[in-house]
Amino acid sequence: MDKKIIFSGMQPTSLPHLGNYLGAIKNWVKEQENYNCLFCVVDMHSLTVRQEPAVLRKNSRDLVLLYIACGLDPVKNIIYYQSHVPAHAELAWILNCYTYMGELNRMTQFKDKSQKFENNINVGLFEYPVLMAADILLFQTDLVPVGEDQRQHLELSRDIAIRFNNIYGDVFKVPEPYISQVGSKIMGLADPTKKMSKSDTDNENNTIFLLDDPKRIASKIKRAVTDSDNEIRYTAEKPGIKNLIDIYMTITGKSVAEAEKEFSGMGYGTFKEIIAEAVVEEVSKIQEKYLELSKNKDYIDNIIKDNTEKANYLASKTLNKVKKKIGFAAK
Repeated sequence: MDKKIIFSGMQPTSLPHLGNYLGAIKNWVKEQENYNCLFCVVDMHSLTVRQEPAVLRKNSRDLVLLYIACGLDPVKNIIYYQSHVPAHAELAWILNCYTYMGELNRMTQFKDKSQKFENNINVGLFEYPVLMAADILLFQTDLVPVGEDQRQHLELSRDIAIRFNNIYGDVFKVPEPYISQVGSKIMGLADPTKKMSKSDTDNENNTIFLLDDPKRIASKIKRAVTDSDNEIRYTAEKPGIKNLIDIYMTITGKSVAEAEKEFSGMGYGTFKEIIAEAVVEEVSKIQEKYLELSKNKDYIDNIIKDNTEKANYLASKTLNKVKKKIGFAAK
């Protein structure tokens, strides 16, 4: 345990998109040598929106496959289902009793989602940040990769940990945010002013999913919004162009100067073709590995079993300590 611990997870409400990969997973692959990492399929969180059971099960397994296909090592890391570790739910209930209504009322994501899902404003949606705090604190996490949309939730996790520690002593490690400076925010192709999102159903060309057909990927990039002056510059004043260059730089590792030099004097059509080729090449490698893994059921079943055991072992250490501190009777 000489390395710091990173915890992160994704909901299996749909499969990961290019923004998830370039903004998160690709960075996780780089960091897995430097940290002890847990990558969770947060299926419990997904229940705040009604799910089709068969689809949820398939998406959850596919997410495990895609984690590995993207380069996450299931031996070096712990890749597991949240619902397979009961301590998540147990600790969430305990932490509910150390979280104030006013804190949850201030969560902007609850307000946003309440407007979007006004026919299903459930208690789980309201308490979502407490379960997220339990996810993080359960493993004595040092660092949490978060985007700006989750920073408020992480701050609440820190507040809960500090409050609990002030009452009972040194129980939880207080987590810090880990925000990558490269490819941390990939925007939508049809609306480059908003982050690429798996829940965006208004425009099917806005989001590239990792299992999209390569021809479909190229088509989406060719339809990406740019502007009318046909000049390729990396600037906030040209969000469509900037976003495509961000995608290209994150895939190739090139700098802004190198990318601008490469695209200097080029028309938008050729520019988009080069971006599309880079994306298709990157995603095709993931798809090939995914198909290979999907044919090896026993291998994936063993990974899930082994990693579940590891996650339960680590989670039980923290949960048992918490139970003792708050006065629950020993078994």
